[in-house]
Amino acid sequence: MELPHPRTCPADGAQAVSPRPPWAVGALVAAGLLLTGAVVLHLGMVFFSLAPHNAVTARHRATVDAYVQPEFGQDWKLFAPNPLQRDEAVGVRLRTDAGAGDGEVSEWVNLTAEDIEAITGNPAPSHVHQNMLRRAWDGYVNTHTLKDKPTRGALGPLSEAYLKRVVLQRVGREWQGRPIVAVQVGGRFTPVRPPSWSGEGSPDTTTYRLLPWWPVSDQDYREL
Repeated sequence: MELPHPRTCPADGAQAVSPRPPWAVGALVAAGLLLTGAVVLHLGMVFFSLAPHNAVTARHRATVDAYVQPEFGQDWKLFAPNPLQRDEAVGVRLRTDAGAGDGEVSEWVNLTAEDIEAITGNPAPSHVHQNMLRRAWDGYVNTHTLKDKPTRGALGPLSEAYLKRVVLQRVGREWQGRPIVAVQVGGRFTPVRPPSWSGEGSPDTTTYRLLPWWPVSDQDYREL
């Protein structure tokens, strides 16, 4: 009796597996290479869309933007694209009610300095208060003229109310035991000196901006 060859005899309960044709293996390899290339291309395009200016983006910026912007528009930046080029400090002074209609004005309170002190040396610093104050100030100056006239409709009064409430949230209802009846916010701005190797000038001009006195009422403290 002739027995089947061991390599061609299927095991009990198992079906014989035919080998894949060469074209199927080639198709799998090609698909893998194509997928890998697509992933590398996508990651590269996204990376160069976020990276600072360099030789690649200088030559291929239009191509990168054409790929990224329509479908993968970014509203955040992996790198710092435009770091602050001036030291900014926002402060406030307070008018308090001493009774009998007499009022006193406090010294300037540097709110920015308080924020910096709170995060200095902190292994897990929070920039919530620092960013809130900075954005409240920016929101006001971007919606008002230098003479404090609103320029963008209802957004002007809203930005003023927001800045005032941010300040009041920091200082509270009283100052040295006396109720606060008015606040005045001010900013000090000093350009950051460029590095010595840059060859740029060294502006030492410090500018200031004082906002009007704003009266304070119980409504300003609501839901703080």
